[in-house]
Amino acid sequence: MVKIDKPPEIYQLHIMLLKINPPIWRRILVRSDSNVADLHYTLQIAFDWSDFHLHRFLIRGKEYGIGRSGCTFFSTDAKTVCLADFGFRRNERFLYEYDFGDLWEHQIRVEGVQPIQPKKVYPVCIAGSRAAPTEDCGGPEAYMDRMDDHRLDPPFDELLLISETLERVLNAKEDQTVREVLGDPEDFKEAVERLEAYTQFRPDHLDRRKLNRRLKFYAEGNEKWMCE
Repeated sequence: MVKIDKPPEIYQLHIMLLKINPPIWRRILVRSDSNVADLHYTLQIAFDWSDFHLHRFLIRGKEYGIGRSGCTFFSTDAKTVCLADFGFRRNERFLYEYDFGDLWEHQIRVEGVQPIQPKKVYPVCIAGSRAAPTEDCGGPEAYMDRMDDHRLDPPFDELLLISETLERVLNAKEDQTVREVLGDPEDFKEAVERLEAYTQFRPDHLDRRKLNRRLKFYAEGNEKWMCE
């Protein structure tokens, strides 16, 4: 690897999660003098992963990453390899894999190089689409199945049960028992839980403001980036 001794620049990276449709992607600006370990943590933040699982970069046929005792080992320390060392070409691609069980594959494309803006904090996400899958959901195929279920099987029956129960509560008479008013409490509880699960799953939502707040914390060395 030839090291290039020149002033830092900004790489514009397009990162797309493979085998998912509609696409989940991020466009991120990173400093060329940041290292491979920094890029790992940047991607963990960008896709709201937890860094609980193993990972690796595949760049020009070689593996890079942060090793873990008894699990993975990399011949090169990720903290010692700067992105500038690769001399990336425009439109060059490389791969980032996370969680070798679910196997989330991220294609990273170098869209271009630009000068650093002195007052800007890097890394920063300038665009993106859709929320990343939740951890340990089973991988791309399982996540696609969940999205199909979300789209094709909305909780109409549960909404009807909750609506009818609330109507009985509002129209309840003094001589009615709780059972008569509420019906089967287990059925009501299951309906509420199903509705909550449906509304909490928001595959189209990307909170870029929160994402960039965490990236800023990371750039500043503030540990809030790990728990924001």
